[in-house]
Amino acid sequence: MDELMRGRVYGTDHDDPGPRPGRVYRELVAGPLDGLLLDVTGWTSHELREGAALDTEIGAYGPGGRSRYGPREGDPAHWDWEGDTR
Repeated sequence: MDELMRGRVYGTDHDDPGPRPGRVYRELVAGPLDGLLLDVTGWTSHELREGAALDTEIGAYGPGGRSRYGPREGDPAHWDWEGDTR
């Protein structure tokens, strides 16, 4: 868990200190957001099963694009990249 807590959180400033105690995170794996943590605190079980399409300017579609991430089977702490979309 210590290794996970060293990452940067998606959607925060570059100089943000990182993950906060008491919050729940998923590690994003592969794709343009590889290595970032996603704060899923308060998400429903349905939302956690569905994953997320996250805004990013560094994906295949540039500004206005999104990268899709979903839970890894058998390892829900890691969300794998499923591709980019508009």
